[in-house]
Amino acid sequence: MTSVTPTSLDRLPLRHLRRGKVREVYEVDAERLLLVASDRVSAFDVVMRERIPHKGAVLTQLTAWWLRNFAAVVRHHMLSADVDEIIAALPSLAPYRPAIAGRAMLCQRTGVFPVECVVRGYISGSAWKEYRVQGTLAGEALPAGLLESSRFPAPIFSPATKAEIGHDENITFDRMAAMIGADDAAELKRLSLLVYDRGRAIAAERGIIIADTKFEFGRDRDGCVTLIDEVLTPDSSRFWPADRYEPGRAQPSFDKQPLRDYLDAERRAGRWNGEAPPPQLPNEVVDATSIRYLDAYRRITGQPLILEPT
Repeated sequence: MTSVTPTSLDRLPLRHLRRGKVREVYEVDAERLLLVASDRVSAFDVVMRERIPHKGAVLTQLTAWWLRNFAAVVRHHMLSADVDEIIAALPSLAPYRPAIAGRAMLCQRTGVFPVECVVRGYISGSAWKEYRVQGTLAGEALPAGLLESSRFPAPIFSPATKAEIGHDENITFDRMAAMIGADDAAELKRLSLLVYDRGRAIAAERGIIIADTKFEFGRDRDGCVTLIDEVLTPDSSRFWPADRYEPGRAQPSFDKQPLRDYLDAERRAGRWNGEAPPPQLPNEVVDATSIRYLDAYRRITGQPLILEPT
């Protein structure tokens, strides 16, 4: 398998605004951005040296698929994720087609709300870690007797701060309202629960449980709350196979589980201390992780991801 190098994405003839763990963000003009998802992968807050083939295309095209499905219920920032349309709008990108094909999204600019809008249908991850010690989530009591991976009676809106370094911090809705205003907080909660509920129903028809997810929102030039960034991908969500779901334990997932399993084994063996630099990844771990992402795309959309030659 082959993958786009970070150098090729650095050379786009647009102003580079910022680099995330996965995405490169470019300024097109005062009203538009170009988001390009690389094949970078991180685990335990460490970015690996190796790339996961096709991961960036899966994140971009799966987000585009969801946004098209949600267009009737929520305003979103996507203008196009089609490489031909993007190059037609920005001809200077034509020589860079191999670097951006499938992984670039042309978007409207928004003023971003400084919170992660997390929706939890099941208790896992940081929520489970807090609950098993304190019986709470962000300091607020949850029902007693929950097992790891238990389904909540109804999805819980559980906002978090955006951390530039390290993990996001779970916060209460009241703290979120104090940060951005009560009306905006209520609207973000409403939209987050609406999109999650619709996405969960679609995924369930395809044998996938969306255990939890996080959304981001911004305000567009017309003042409207707008769904932005990635949506219901294996990076922003926990996807579990429904036929293997069993409360009381961690669940297998359609994401970078092979990578996490390998790194956990390296830490237990004393060959990695959990910090950068990470260990070298064997080819079989890279390929297995890539297959997980491609399988998630195929199961959700019902179609294999169409890849351009590189």
